[in-house]
Amino acid sequence: MYIPENLRYTKSHEWVRELEGGAYEIGLTDFAQQELGDIVFINVPQPGDTLTAKTSFADVESVKAVSEIYSPLDGSVMEVNQTLLDAPESINNAPYETWLIRAHGTLPADMLLSAAEYLKLIS
Repeated sequence: MYIPENLRYTKSHEWVRELEGGAYEIGLTDFAQQELGDIVFINVPQPGDTLTAKTSFADVESVKAVSEIYSPLDGSVMEVNQTLLDAPESINNAPYETWLIRAHGTLPADMLLSAAEYLKLIS
């Protein structure tokens, strides 16, 4: 299973990519999309919505189940990946290229795992 070294990970299977200016992209890991199966719908927040670390901010529906997606940070939504609204299966096809939201905020120090720590978690 591919786990990019340049990302950070949560125990609830979200990835975080740091952008410039204190912004972050958040997406679902390859492990998460494999566990979910074929993703058919995603419900995402709106720009300006508040995010609270360890609290659900979206949900994803697959052929197997509906699962919540948890925020890795305290902050607010800057942008939503509009492509996902018409093509949620993009997450299955390219989980590390398909971000869900871009957000500004603060990452709790104890929340994120390195690629090696995440691999150990899912092994």
